[in-house]
Amino acid sequence: MSNLSKPIPPAGGPGGLAVEIRGKTFRGADGGDVRAIENVAFEVAAGRFATLIGPSGCGKTTTLRIILGLDPDFKGRLKLPADGAGRVAAVFQEPRLLPWRSVEENVRLALPEEDAGRDLDPLFATLGLTEMRSRYPSELSLGLARRVSLARAFAIRPSLLILDEPFVSLDEQTATRLRKLLIEVWSARPTTALMVTHNLREAVQLSDRIVFLTERPARIRGVHDIVTPHGERDTRWRETTLSVIAKRYSGVL
Repeated sequence: MSNLSKPIPPAGGPGGLAVEIRGKTFRGADGGDVRAIENVAFEVAAGRFATLIGPSGCGKTTTLRIILGLDPDFKGRLKLPADGAGRVAAVFQEPRLLPWRSVEENVRLALPEEDAGRDLDPLFATLGLTEMRSRYPSELSLGLARRVSLARAFAIRPSLLILDEPFVSLDEQTATRLRKLLIEVWSARPTTALMVTHNLREAVQLSDRIVFLTERPARIRGVHDIVTPHGERDTRWRETTLSVIAKRYSGVL
């Protein structure tokens, strides 16, 4: 990772997370170089919720991996909340729970030593897990397992929350219920959040900012900011907003 003398202008204003990726190339299966990201720069204000949307294979998950420090081989720079000293939590497509540990043990496993005995009752109650604390992952539905992964992420009180399609493959009823729970727990414990999704309705329901990416190599296609409070995003508002976005960014629905 290199410091650049002439940073590209970010897509948004100042915030808790600033991402600038001038280029990311990886080796393809045929041995040739594949340019995954060309110019991607955006910011997420402290305590706000942003979403990345783009075509499959455009570099969304690669961007998350770079932010998480799992892929340091890129040209650009990052500014993390708390100048990188804060805790970072990630929720992936798979819950990734240890099968030999109970729900509560899986959640507490992520806690730093100084928080080991902290009261997690309010968090479990918000996510509807109070009665599940002694259960094991094999006893949980996929929806419940994903609630546990959310609890584990919020339990560490992160300064940055990364979510990689956390509700993919769920039926719409279960996914809708989990989105509402996510907003409820996030609103009670505001943290800078960045999520990847292919679901524009999901992005509209959850986000303060939606960052649209082009096909590979990824560039910023545009940014749509949402100022309407989450509590006022009823069905009529969502349909109107989706219509506005569809006209501005053809092909996203």
